[in-house]
Amino acid sequence: MMAGRKRKTPQEALNPTELKVSPVKLNKKCDNPQSPETERSHYFIKNDLQHRLGEDFFNQPCLSLAKALLGKVLVRRCADGTELRGRIVETEAYLGGEDNASHSAGGKRTERNTAMFMKPGTIYVYPIYGIYLCMNVSSEGEGAAVLLRSLESLQGQPLMRQLRAARRREGARQLKDKELSNGPSKLCQALNILRCFDRRDLASDPDVWLEREPDTNSAEPHDIVSAPRVGIESHGEWAMKPWRFYLRGHPCVSVVNKEAERQSVNVTNNVL
Repeated sequence: MMAGRKRKTPQEALNPTELKVSPVKLNKKCDNPQSPETERSHYFIKNDLQHRLGEDFFNQPCLSLAKALLGKVLVRRCADGTELRGRIVETEAYLGGEDNASHSAGGKRTERNTAMFMKPGTIYVYPIYGIYLCMNVSSEGEGAAVLLRSLESLQGQPLMRQLRAARRREGARQLKDKELSNGPSKLCQALNILRCFDRRDLASDPDVWLEREPDTNSAEPHDIVSAPRVGIESHGEWAMKPWRFYLRGHPCVSVVNKEAERQSVNVTNNVL
């Protein structure tokens, strides 16, 4: 916020139609147990998270996990019971030591990437460009993890819009629902995924977890597009590995690859 600008009151900052608000106020909104705007998941019944994904789900090879995560729901539960929820529609797999584009390439273990070497289901949060965050989930395999690239917002969109607007320029247009979390850093902003979530366990953490939606089947192979990963062009042949996966035709996918979609259709047709 620029010097000399009038500070908004908490009520003004929480107005869902307001675009520019204080990140501090928004974090208090997510952590204030007295907030009157509690929105609970219809799955949250007597503290029984019956649809929560456990350790067994995460304990699978990185490429398999990256595809299995599609269609699952990421839930961020705030201190007041508010739940921010989004369906995963795009992921990228980073296979650990053998993958030169991975933070753990060559088996290198550092203070930053420790979560990649922890048990499957561990959250790995790291900063990019010094100001944004990305969220990953460790898988089976030494140093392997899956980057969550895009979500479809399902619940808590007004607060998500506030969280996103806090990081945007003054006077920017209001975001559409499909734009709230259609990128790796956007989804961290929209669900208030913080750096302190690094090394926490998705299978047991009380503030963030994954759910399988009831009566919803996993994405079928013909619904999944395999494309090269994004933003790693400097890694040569590793940049061409088709280890980014997304749901075909979904409006929240961050980067659509038409050539990869054509190739995947041809492969499916040849199998049938």
